[in-house]
Amino acid sequence: MHRRTAVAGALLAASALAACGGNGLTPGTAAVLDGRRIPVAAVEARVAELRDTAGGASADARQESDGLVRRALTDLVLDTVIARAVADRGIAVGGAEVAAARTVEEDRFGGAGPLARVLASRGVPAAAIDDYLRRQLGIRRLAAAAGQDGGTPAGDAGVRLALADAATALHLHVNPRYGTWDADQVTLLPDTPLWLAP
Repeated sequence: MHRRTAVAGALLAASALAACGGNGLTPGTAAVLDGRRIPVAAVEARVAELRDTAGGASADARQESDGLVRRALTDLVLDTVIARAVADRGIAVGGAEVAAARTVEEDRFGGAGPLARVLASRGVPAAAIDDYLRRQLGIRRLAAAAGQDGGTPAGDAGVRLALADAATALHLHVNPRYGTWDADQVTLLPDTPLWLAP
């Protein structure tokens, strides 16, 4: 428990440092992991996909945009964090495994179209289905590596700790205009509404 608190504190401190420079957060950068940038343009492209999947803007367009941006960046960060956590345990999720999982899911739901519609209802754009499946497979592998079922509270806690460790190892820095990375919830939490941020 103390270890998780320490990891969470380290991640919060890393996010705070994002405002101070010296962390790779150059203009046009949404986040940096192990020196590799996630550009704002990549976040904007994912937001466009999410907005199309959701069927357009809601009545509160500013609040909707805020949530979509934060979700988009969370997904992009998790792609790298999960891959690192999996690699740190000497396991891997290859392209062939992702393709096989997609075939299984398509068979389950009656084809590529029905699967895309089901995942769209969960906020997964068609262009990001393979990324989504890779994340899900990675999470299952992390739980299994710890001898746990990812669907149980113990398995979920183990996966979250593994992801927190990976984020720390990657020296995750998030541009503070997007919020603060929360290790316990494994997501970005808002600080200031994005439309009010400088």
